Amino acid sequence: MATPLKIDFVSDVSCPWCAIGLKSLDQALAAIGDEADVDIHFQPFELNAAMPPEGQDIGEHLTEKYGSTAEQQQQAREMIRARGAAVGFDFAMDKRGRIYNTFDAHRLLHWAGLEGKQKVLKEALFKAYFTQGLDPSAHEVLIYVAGEVGLDKERARQVLHSGEYAGDVRQAEEFFHRHGINSVPAVIINERHLVSGGQPAEVFEKVLREILAKSA
Repeated sequence: MATPLKIDFVSDVSCPWCAIGLKSLDQALAAIGDEADVDIHFQPFELNAAMPPEGQDIGEHLTEKYGSTAEQQQQAREMIRARGAAVGFDFAMDKRGRIYNTFDAHRLLHWAGLEGKQKVLKEALFKAYFTQGLDPSAHEVLIYVAGEVGLDKERARQVLHSGEYAGDVRQAEEFFHRHGINSVPAVIINERHLVSGGQPAEVFEKVLREILAKSA
């Protein structure tokens, strides 16, 4: 009989290591197969909650936030691109020049969770931003992506234009901040076990198997 596993994947759609971490987690879960009955929830985290609507040039942003040089940023981009390729995710670095506010994307993801399509929307938003270079704060982009994964586009438009689920997203963000989550991805298993960062699939698999063994 499969062992229930609840996974809270705390992340932001503008976080490259979150895209890598999700791909790695998927690989680990595939290796475990039917040993686990997995219930995964994508929880909101804004890397740049104060980002203005027009966004900011990525190079400028990274220099301001981390003090990194252009050379260091290029090295980081190459590392991310290579790690993405290793897990089957395409980072088109030349198409992504700005970083944006993601609060509305998190509201849409909250709604998608109620519709049973949260994971496919999360994956599609990662692709839209990192592979296609689209603006994940733009309502028309969010509506388009929602439609592409089978969600009702008019309902998506209504959610975005009305401000629905803003309170739910803020509450979830505050909950995880209050419980010490200050960087992402943060993968919390059964509300007790934390795996931080975009870890390789082997790391996720090892942790998951240890949890399954203790639950047996």
